[in-house]
Amino acid sequence: MATPLIVNVVELLRRPGNTKDVDVSVGAADLVFDDERMTASDVGVRLHLEALSNGISVHGTTTAEWKGECRRCLTPLVRPMTVEVDEMYQALPDSPDAHVIDNDQINLLPMVRENLLLAIPLGPLCADDCPGFCPQCGTDLKTGPCGCSRPVGDVRWAALDALKERLGDAQE
Repeated sequence: MATPLIVNVVELLRRPGNTKDVDVSVGAADLVFDDERMTASDVGVRLHLEALSNGISVHGTTTAEWKGECRRCLTPLVRPMTVEVDEMYQALPDSPDAHVIDNDQINLLPMVRENLLLAIPLGPLCADDCPGFCPQCGTDLKTGPCGCSRPVGDVRWAALDALKERLGDAQE
């Protein structure tokens, strides 16, 4: 069975300005992510192809779901993402970023896979203001304050802390 992400572009290449729209849902297994951060949910692909004098411009969006855990509190996350796509396909690529038109067909699958994988956050957060865990006692600060008396400073900064205290006393 042919993947819906291989598009015949013979008609597009006949004249600059010709357009074609691709709006499909593709199974995650067909994209072969080989990345545990991607879920098994379908990937939405909505692209607009336009013939130019030097190739085919492809722009639009892809949607998928990723999973991970918050970097501060380790809460499991499953989040949707929408990725903007703007790529160029050429029969004889004149740019290292251009994709190849092969036998009047373009394979959108590698481009979609690459854009989605690059969009997954490397250090995701469950919320922008996630407090994480207390560095002293390990209490989850989202559930409430911990019982620690005062924060312990990093011993590597002890000399600068002492200097700060002396300068503070001198300014008074």
